[in-house]
Amino acid sequence: MNKYILIADDNDGILEILKSYVVKEGYAPLIAHNGEEALKMFWTYSPLLLLLDIMMPGKNGLQVCREIRRASNVPVIMITAKGEDADRIIGLDIGADDYVVKPFSPGEVMARIRAVLRRMVVAEEEQKTVRHPGLEINIDDYEVKVGERPVALTKKEIEILWLLARNPGRVFSRENLLTSVWGHEYFGDARTVDTHIKRLRAKIELSESSAWRIKTIWGVGYKFEVSNA
Repeated sequence: MNKYILIADDNDGILEILKSYVVKEGYAPLIAHNGEEALKMFWTYSPLLLLLDIMMPGKNGLQVCREIRRASNVPVIMITAKGEDADRIIGLDIGADDYVVKPFSPGEVMARIRAVLRRMVVAEEEQKTVRHPGLEINIDDYEVKVGERPVALTKKEIEILWLLARNPGRVFSRENLLTSVWGHEYFGDARTVDTHIKRLRAKIELSESSAWRIKTIWGVGYKFEVSNA
């Protein structure tokens, strides 16, 4: 069984601490000191989860995450320095599942790892496909079809659409969506949800006669509305 957790950071002290905690949890740590090493290890070992420091020499953590997201939905937790709010938001936007801020408690990091891996198990056990008239979302393969047309969406766009479509008629606030999709209490700018919804609508290109839509509830958030529901 795959037990690898990849830890990428250029600080040897942090690497040693996280390595020891990962071993205590029963996982096998993979250690990388820069982005290039992280990518090589990722392609070689296909780890369960990645811990990526944003500020690394060569390719930084954001670049590594972006490259991995082109081919895989493996869980990624970003490690950021205090005050790097912009990088943190970018990391979440490009597909990171969570983040921790330096200085951190190793116990907190392991708690976040456990939480992300639990969510992954729960997601695998849930229904894999949601269907509405002219819409099919396969969360197992991260594939979306509108009519018979496959639509290329990012990981977060699919997860937002999946969450809304699984709960037709339910209104989700921006904070609800951030917490549910990114999986932690998000203290940044909630307008990142608006950006994802805007891109999602543009890519789907619905006609006025479509049987469903993502409706804006002004001052609150969004809901998935089905015309015959």
